[in-house]
Parts: sequence; C-alpha cells; structure tokens
Amino acid sequence: MHDHDDHDHQDHHDNHFSGIQARVKALETVLTQKGLIDPAAIDAIVETYETKIGPRNGARVVAKAWSEPEFADWLRRDATAAIASLGYTGRQGEHMRAVFNTADTHNLVVCTLCSCYPWAVLGLPPVWYKAPPYRSRAVIDPRGVLEEFGVILADAKKIRVWDSTAELRYIVIPERPAGTGGLDQEALADLVTRDSMIGTGLAIPAGEAR
Repeated sequence: MHDHDDHDHQDHHDNHFSGIQARVKALETVLTQKGLIDPAAIDAIVETYETKIGPRNGARVVAKAWSEPEFADWLRRDATAAIASLGYTGRQGEHMRAVFNTADTHNLVVCTLCSCYPWAVLGLPPVWYKAPPYRSRAVIDPRGVLEEFGVILADAKKIRVWDSTAELRYIVIPERPAGTGGLDQEALADLVTRDSMIGTGLAIPAGEAR
C-alpha cells in the first residue's frame, strides 16, 4: 500500500498538465470513448482560432481604422457591421463595440462574470483573461493591473474599463504609433498585438515589429 501511494505521488509530479488541463483531458477522453466527440474535429477548431482566425483578424481591423477615417467612423457607429464587412463574423463575435484609445483615455476590457471574448476577431482568450484575479482587479485597480503588464500610463490619463457580456463584446483600437505614416495596412497590422486590443498592452513602436 505504501509503495502504491509513493507511485501515485510520483505520477502526480510527472504530470505536465495543470489542474484544469488535466480535467479537460479527462473529460475529452470520456466523451471520446462514448462517441460523443471527435478529437480531430476539436483540434481543427482550436487550430482555426489559434492560427487562422486568431488576433490577426483584429489587427487588420485596427490597421484599416488607422488608415481609413471613413472606416474608423463606421467602426465607432456600428462595429459589428464594420467588422463583418471584412468577413470576420461568427460565434462569440455577433455583437461588437470598438473603443478607441486617445491621448487622454486608455481603454481596458474585462469580463467580470465569466470570460466573454470576441473570438471572431481576437481568437482564443488568454488564460489570464479568464482568471479570477484579472476579472476582479481590472475593475478595482485597473492602473495597477496595467502596470503589471508593463503599461505605465501618465497619472492624468483616464482609464475606462469595459465589461464584456454574452450580448456585447469589445475590441480596443490602440493609438497608432508615431512614424508609421508610410506603412501599408499589412505592415500596420504587424504592430497590433492581441493585448493591445484588450487594453493590457500598447501597439508596437515603428521599427520594432518582428
């Protein structure tokens, strides 16, 4: 009995999955054995959101807003329609609102109740977005949260926190970096990060995009 306990303890430490990952894997195994899901189909969906949809769609929305004032105005008035015009529609992105960072205001998005997130334009939500510490502290101490992400704002800059819901999801349009007047939209999209469209980051300065 003692040897069995030691073996279980060792297996626990060798397991490379986190607690939630292990539970998800266990659930996936059970559902697969019952013939209720196809793991290959699940993997294809995940790959689509991580690599094909992902934040690149949102980056193109931002780049177009930076480049075309008419599109930026449309985005302010009806983000759902403006984004859909680029072909970015689907689950978790049916109702969108775009909020624009300015010299005076920085926007931050959170979902305080669960993890509502615009998959169609930002891909899969990061783990920290779903974590209780972020969901609570982003509202209580947004400036402190931003500092932990490396975003240090002037004391005079106002921070607005937007709470995503099942009915309405947000995309932050970060400020356009200086010195990017000669870049086309694809090059501008390279400066837009996922975090900058949540508000926990800023656009990459000109010349620093990989």
